[in-house]
Amino acid sequence: MAHTLTFNFGPENVSQAPSPYDEGAVHDSFHQLIQEQSWLAEQELVEMQEMTNVTSRGRENLAYIASPARQTEAREASEQTEEHPGFSSTTLRILASMPSRTIGRSRGAILSQYYNRTARLRRRSTRPPLQEVSHSARPSLRQLGVDLDSSHEEEDTKRSLLIKELQSLPASQRVHMLQAMPLSLAEKRSLRQESSGHSGTLRKPRTTAPLSHCSRLKYYIIIGFRNLWYSWLSFLHTLQPWHYSLKQISGRFGSSILSYFLFLKTLIMFNLFLFLILLVFVVAMQAAYPPAMPNNKTFTGLEPFTGAGYFSHTLMFYGYYSNFTLNDPCASSSDITHCQQSQDVRLPYNMPLAYIFAVGVSFIVTCILLVYSMSHSFGESYRVGSAYEDLAVKVFCAWDYKVIQARSVRVQSENICTQLKECLAERQSRSHPLNPCKRLQKLVVLLLAWTISLSTVLGCVIAVYYFSEYIHQVHHARLTRNVQTGNEALLLALPLLVSLINLLMPYMYNLLAAWEKQESPVLEVYVAICRNLILKMVILGLLCYHWLSRKVTSSKIKCWETFVGQELYRLVVMDFIFTLLDTFFGELIWRIILEKKKRNNQRPEFDIARNVLELIYGQTLTWLGVFFAPLLPAVQILKLVLLFYIKKTSLMRNCQSPSKPWRASHMSTIFITLLCFPSFLGASIFLSYTIWSVRPSESCGPFQSLATVYDSGKMWVTQLEKSNPNLTWFTWIHQHVIQNTFFLFVISGILLSVIYLNIQVVKGQRRIISLLKEQISNEGEDKTFLIQKLHAVYGK
Repeated sequence: MAHTLTFNFGPENVSQAPSPYDEGAVHDSFHQLIQEQSWLAEQELVEMQEMTNVTSRGRENLAYIASPARQTEAREASEQTEEHPGFSSTTLRILASMPSRTIGRSRGAILSQYYNRTARLRRRSTRPPLQEVSHSARPSLRQLGVDLDSSHEEEDTKRSLLIKELQSLPASQRVHMLQAMPLSLAEKRSLRQESSGHSGTLRKPRTTAPLSHCSRLKYYIIIGFRNLWYSWLSFLHTLQPWHYSLKQISGRFGSSILSYFLFLKTLIMFNLFLFLILLVFVVAMQAAYPPAMPNNKTFTGLEPFTGAGYFSHTLMFYGYYSNFTLNDPCASSSDITHCQQSQDVRLPYNMPLAYIFAVGVSFIVTCILLVYSMSHSFGESYRVGSAYEDLAVKVFCAWDYKVIQARSVRVQSENICTQLKECLAERQSRSHPLNPCKRLQKLVVLLLAWTISLSTVLGCVIAVYYFSEYIHQVHHARLTRNVQTGNEALLLALPLLVSLINLLMPYMYNLLAAWEKQESPVLEVYVAICRNLILKMVILGLLCYHWLSRKVTSSKIKCWETFVGQELYRLVVMDFIFTLLDTFFGELIWRIILEKKKRNNQRPEFDIARNVLELIYGQTLTWLGVFFAPLLPAVQILKLVLLFYIKKTSLMRNCQSPSKPWRASHMSTIFITLLCFPSFLGASIFLSYTIWSVRPSESCGPFQSLATVYDSGKMWVTQLEKSNPNLTWFTWIHQHVIQNTFFLFVISGILLSVIYLNIQVVKGQRRIISLLKEQISNEGEDKTFLIQKLHAVYGK
């Protein structure tokens, strides 16, 4: 005897249909589906048993058994039995009626499921029981077979009823109802068009009467303005710098290499903002009122490389700027009353104050932009990026659809295969850890590699320190003897040594990485970035200590700020020259050697980590020198623009995509983080120490004859209070807020709180995503649980 099972989850509300937006109804949709299908199966089974008992006299039964519909039904039942052995026929019928089995096979069942409950209740109440129907009025089994084969009329009826019910719903509920239906997009689109009465983005009248001239003109104007607005947005998008070049790079090499050029473009924007601030408030004013002392030095041709000679007395460096005050009413009169009266006419322009405020405001705005960019990039990268280790994500979401070149497609497919192998190997290593002997051997290799790398960093720092001391002594002796020949060539020695170390040491770290044999290429990349960053930052820290030491600030150099600015200018220029040499020999010559040696099209890989660290190193030099060389951001902009075209040309002709896996979102986060904390933070500390603690030169610059640079602000506030007593409130704010260290601690605390808040928000979002994944996994197990429960009931 066949068993039937009905799931009763509560009384059904007859008067009102359940809303598709009810959260409980959405979560219980699978149970409701089984309930409806089990009830339909029960009714069909009862009717089939009664009809079989009534028509058991012979002929029609034999005809039905021999009919094609009955043979097809028996064939499907046998296939389902073979697919799921041990399951009863009712269980198989319920499984066959699940939404995943009905899509594409019977749209009528789906339409009837989403039809209003009142229609089903009306059908139940109007149809008489089978016992009350006469034998002549009962359908034969042949007719039943025909009805089972062709149910188009019933499907059309259900469709029309569903359309009527959809038309009675509001537009938002209609859209959500259509989205919840397990139908194809074409069927949903057809239902939406028939229920809403329009078939496009703009609503059209439901009447078939021709439109009037005013209505037609109105539609033409709306469509015209919409197309004009979209065209204007597209035009603005194409006006972005290097729009076509960036699309070309992303199409051939993917988003990983594109992230390098986008980072370069971001640095250009930072430097452009810094240059405009200094140009408007400092450089332009000084150019309009040049100093009285002319530039007596001649141009020799080495100035673009050394920054000395003729460039020493130009707008490029600190020493050229003076400490004048424009429109100062107290400059020509010693009468205080006259000074107070004329103060209301014109506002004085204090050049030292403008110099320090322009640099300070530009650094504050840059800090805010960097913190915002870092928090935004961190959220976008690690909010969903935590699932990157999942095999399903690697299989279905790892492909970069921007890649169109055949070679890059092949390289990317190999990268994905490598990532899958690494993920499987990592899981296998977790399940089968290394034995103590191999683990000890691995640890010894790592310790030796890090000992060698740190020893080389220490050796390079010691070499740079003693060499800088030697160069300083020789230069000091030449200035004492007033020797002018050979000074410019001597000044290039220290930047040459530093740039040579930065060029050669990364190749040595690559050899150490090949000897270490890290388990993950991503870990190998991070280790390489860490080692190169330690080398560059330690050398820059040593040079900053050397520049601000008493040997430089108290030496016989007339303007030590100009000397420091020239040193940083030479480092920027020499870094650009060595980048060109590395691009020529490391990419062009190496590509020619590989093609001639291996007789194939193999090319050197574009090292993203090393190139990005070079950009961060150059930007750090710019931030360090912006106080000593106000036009250094303009030099950095020119360098980055040339570097963009040089790297793009070399990439297109000489390089291929990196074989190591890179994620554009994670890389952007790492780039911005490295630019913010080691680079910008170090430059800010260096600049703050210079402003608050170091005594400026006495014979040059806007802060001459002052104890510190910060004293210029105090003097300006004092003069402002004397000239206008009504501004005592501003003096109080300066004394109790700006000069108070507690205010700086409050600002730092707010900044750290914002960073901490963003980190906690991202952690919370990642936690929610993990909970949602767990919930999806549990809902997937619900089906197995229900099937097991059904099988347990039927097996009794």
